[in-house]
Amino acid sequence: MSDWLISLEGTQGGHDLALALALMAAVLHALFGALQKGRHDPWLSRAAIDASYGLIALPFALFVVPWPEARMWPILAGVFVIHALYKLLQAAAYDRGAYTVVYPVVRGTGPLVTVVLAGVVFGEHFAPGQWLGVACLSGGILALAGWNLAHVQAGRDTLLPALGLAALTGLLVAAYTTYDAWGIRQSPDPFTFLAWFFVIDSVLMPALTFRRWRALGVQGILPLLRRGVFGALVAFASFGGIMLATRLDKVGEAAVLRETSTVFAALIGWLVLGERSGRVQVGLMAVIAAGAVLVEWGGR
Repeated sequence: MSDWLISLEGTQGGHDLALALALMAAVLHALFGALQKGRHDPWLSRAAIDASYGLIALPFALFVVPWPEARMWPILAGVFVIHALYKLLQAAAYDRGAYTVVYPVVRGTGPLVTVVLAGVVFGEHFAPGQWLGVACLSGGILALAGWNLAHVQAGRDTLLPALGLAALTGLLVAAYTTYDAWGIRQSPDPFTFLAWFFVIDSVLMPALTFRRWRALGVQGILPLLRRGVFGALVAFASFGGIMLATRLDKVGEAAVLRETSTVFAALIGWLVLGERSGRVQVGLMAVIAAGAVLVEWGGR
């Protein structure tokens, strides 16, 4: 599997697979965010998911994939630090703001910064049409957040702090996307990096929320454990898919296409969380989708 994947790097087949992986990650990332923001405490939800994917990944890391080379351990330590900051900021933002406001701000501030970082780190370049696509996508996402902010009534006293936290979280999204892409490219076997990524990334949130778990009781823990296992499977496909996409093809393109997750998040918010979408929101979602199309086709 690893040899086949590596053979696709830099080819048209690799580009097409990266496109499919990025779009899959967009759908699943929206679902992943909704799992954190559902009826449970977002800190406990994230802890349940992290613990689940760490336990599932551990035997693969120990016994299935090749062990990391010595030079990979400092890189994996960096993974822990940058993702810890991201998760703390995101959980704090979800604590304070409505999902349909917070999520678009997080995702809207990331693509432009990621494209710039990918140019600096990987020497990637976007054509003028692709930059127009980035502008449409990020602008549409942030406009969607602004519309939701103007119309959401619940929790307005904490919305402004939530927006600040969401913007900082978006910058961390750009940072971890670039760092993870660099990290997975340093590993001879991409699945070694992925397996150890999930093991290392699973430690923080369960440790931070240990005392809260003790107060839940069995009746409170079981629903969270079910959510955790389901969320772990979503995380493997979402985060694993986007990291494989950034190894196969351009980091900037994969990162921008993933942010169509905002469209899917709005649909989840409407269908599952009862947060309604009007004509303006639907129009902005169309702008976001058009931006993604321009990013994909504007460089051809």
